[in-house]
This record gives sequence, C-alpha cells and structure tokens, in this order.
Amino acid sequence: MADRSSTASGLLRAWGRGDLGARDQLLPLVYRELRQRAAGQLRLERHDHTLQPTALVHEVYLRLVGDIRVPWQDRGHFFRVAANMMRRILVDHARTRRAAKRPPPSKKLALDDQAVVTHPPSIDLLALDYALDELSSLDPRAAQVMELRYFGGLSEQEVARVLSISRATVTREWQTARAWLYERMTTGGEQGT
Repeated sequence: MADRSSTASGLLRAWGRGDLGARDQLLPLVYRELRQRAAGQLRLERHDHTLQPTALVHEVYLRLVGDIRVPWQDRGHFFRVAANMMRRILVDHARTRRAAKRPPPSKKLALDDQAVVTHPPSIDLLALDYALDELSSLDPRAAQVMELRYFGGLSEQEVARVLSISRATVTREWQTARAWLYERMTTGGEQGT
C-alpha cells in the first residue's frame, strides 16, 4: 500500500508539472479507489438516483484532467480534491433535478396535477452544501473532515493521514461537524448560532 501510495504521489507531482504520461499512468492506480468512494457516496443518496458510481468517477476525472494545472502535493491532496469534486457534481445534479421539477412560471398547476414523491431523499443535498459552506467559514478543518468523510468516503484513519492530524482530532471534528450541521439543517440554525 505504501509503495502504491508513493508511486501515485510521484505521478501526481509529475502530472502537476505538465507530464501527461504521468496523468495517464495514474488513473489505473486510483480508479478502483475512486469508484469505491463514489459507490459509497451514492449509497447515501436517494434510491432512484440517476448517477451511477462509474459515471460519477468519470465526471470527476474529466474535471481533473481539464485545462487547469494543479500543483499536486501527494495522494492525499488528490483525494481531497476528488472528494470536493464529487460534492460539487452531486450538488449540481441535485440543483438540476430540483429545477426540472419546477413547473414553468407560465403554467399553473391544480393540486391534483402535482406529482407525489413517494420516497423523498434522505437528505437535502443542497441544504447540506449550503450548511457545509457556512461551516467552512466558521471552522474550515471541521468542514474538511466532513467533506472527506461524507463526500469522499474516507475512514477516520484516512482523513487523519490526508490532513496530517491525529485520529482523535478527526473523531472530535467529525462529531462536532455532524452536530453543527444537524442543528443548522433541522432548525435553520436560529438557536445558538
């Protein structure tokens, strides 16, 4: 694992310097793990989600290989960026889905014309994204921990390695972030914020 990690880190740094061959060698090293993380993330989404893990990973990869050159530091940096991209893709997807459900402004619907949602999503991804942005302004590290755990699918030990902090700190930040986000999302944060 350590050898694979150092190989991936070396390829990332070379890619950051513009070596497209290194970029192409990197994908097979990280693809399986990215797909597992995407599958884990999508298990948390509503049951009828139209994105599949493979499509999510491919979208992340397409955004990563875009025109922007990233000065990659190491494998952990790569997975932090990938987790953030998964979050953005899922939020964009949720926004598009929500916008598609709205009737055009010129059309008025009678109550019995409206579709009934039988299985609402377990979490409002847009509200989570908004609250996570708010948390990031108050406590950036707690927001990073939440993003890596929830959107990146990393374990506490992996988050500790990626952020170079202790596992105990990750556990504490994870609990704090979840409690703060729960409060923010259920009450709108009107009490005690």
